[in-house]
Amino acid sequence: MNTNEDLTTQSCLNIRTAANLSHVTMSAPMMEGITPRWLLTFLPWVAVEAGTYRVNTLKKPVSGPATACNEYGEKTIALLSSHRGEPVLPQTFPDYEECPREYPLSIIQTILRIHTRVADIYNSPLNQMNEQMRLTIEAMKERQEWEIINNPEFGLCHSVAPPMRIKCRKGTPTPDDLDELLAKVWKKPAFFLAHPKAIAAFGRECTARGVPPAAVNLFGSPFITWRGVPMVPCDKLLVGGRAWTNAPCGKTSILLMRVGESEQGVIGIHQPGIPDEQHAPSLTVKFAGIDNQSVAHYVLSLYFSTAVLTNDALGMLEDVEVGQYYDYK
Repeated sequence: MNTNEDLTTQSCLNIRTAANLSHVTMSAPMMEGITPRWLLTFLPWVAVEAGTYRVNTLKKPVSGPATACNEYGEKTIALLSSHRGEPVLPQTFPDYEECPREYPLSIIQTILRIHTRVADIYNSPLNQMNEQMRLTIEAMKERQEWEIINNPEFGLCHSVAPPMRIKCRKGTPTPDDLDELLAKVWKKPAFFLAHPKAIAAFGRECTARGVPPAAVNLFGSPFITWRGVPMVPCDKLLVGGRAWTNAPCGKTSILLMRVGESEQGVIGIHQPGIPDEQHAPSLTVKFAGIDNQSVAHYVLSLYFSTAVLTNDALGMLEDVEVGQYYDYK
């Protein structure tokens, strides 16, 4: 079958589906792949201009016997602490990097195809165009969360500095491991981010030790906490190197982060106010015309990225085993 015949067949199937949905059901179409996407909710979003966010840091001094720097390798700002006499004050200034780190916006795109007959006559009781647009946008946001975590260029799992990575002491995520992670990200930690299986594995370890973690309600949903820091579930973290899996065992990672631009933490970046923006900031829907088969095309684009403002804002517990169970008998 050639391409034109494929498109014709697909259009006929879409029309039949829309007709059946229009006359048979009164409920909106459901999709099991939609998740709460808590990361997108918990992550502060910062607007940028010209599609780029720049992170300026203190310049690293040239090594030498007279070089003065702090434990992070940043140039020390000369200060004087004294309450007697009239000492000479030191002269100093923060020396910025001449070439700051740049975080360009990433993009997720697709073309939604809707037959004009569907949009014209199959809109009762549900608006077919709105429903197909809604499900497509939901899928784009699911991909957005996946990219924020796993993208090799700006994903959180690939943005953790080497000194901020630690490994599980015994394989399973124990309270000691999370305490060690909290010692890494100790400046106003906001939340842990973990796969649901990793959270369940941590819960089993706490139960075996007789220290069940407390729970807190946020945004109308319960989250277990450790040391007062909530553990946010996200199925985009890989288990055994793969996405969500029903396998009983495998290794994953747990992230801990400080968030917010004012806190020098982890932020999401986007550019609201783009032409043809609809449904959400930085999400555009552009009408791309109608072909000779009466199929309307809409180009959907979602612009976003993330930035880790300082290395100590993001830590990771690696090699977390999720397949350990206990026989409480």
